[in-house]
Amino acid sequence: MKVLVLAGPESSGKSWLGAEIQAHFGGELVGEYVRDFIDEQQRDTCYADIPAIARGQLAREDAARLRRPPLLILDTHLLSNILWSRTLFGACPDWLEPALLARHYDLHLLLSPENVPWIGDGQRCQPDLTQRQAFFGASRDWLQRHGQPTCIIDGDWASRRATVLTTVQRLLDGKAADCATEC
Repeated sequence: MKVLVLAGPESSGKSWLGAEIQAHFGGELVGEYVRDFIDEQQRDTCYADIPAIARGQLAREDAARLRRPPLLILDTHLLSNILWSRTLFGACPDWLEPALLARHYDLHLLLSPENVPWIGDGQRCQPDLTQRQAFFGASRDWLQRHGQPTCIIDGDWASRRATVLTTVQRLLDGKAADCATEC
């Protein structure tokens, strides 16, 4: 089983690319739990919600891992929970980072916020590009600091799709990521 994570700021194409990857290669796509949590709660999240959101994301990931699909595509993982908690509340539950580091991920596709428009959807809160760039930078820094296999994806929608499909094919073929902007 290959485990692929789509990471990065909001409105950078994670959900769309996850669906494109699944349509092209099959496998199982695990969505972002916090979106369902917000829809269910009908309110903005607060710091006290972070553990429940993280446990919900982990439960989805764990259930999919038990099914052992050849390709597991994660729309996000705990890094997003960690960074959003720090961004919105200035703190993060201590157990999230060790829980994330205890798991194996074959490749992170880190999506740049540049060259694609921000699209509001009622849950997104960073229309300013500089905010999304800061989130991207924090994601990149964390992934680099912890030696996580990462390929940065940028460009317009068409070039993102092409780069991602080529990169995932290489992953499935057992080859190293081949991105000019690889971390």
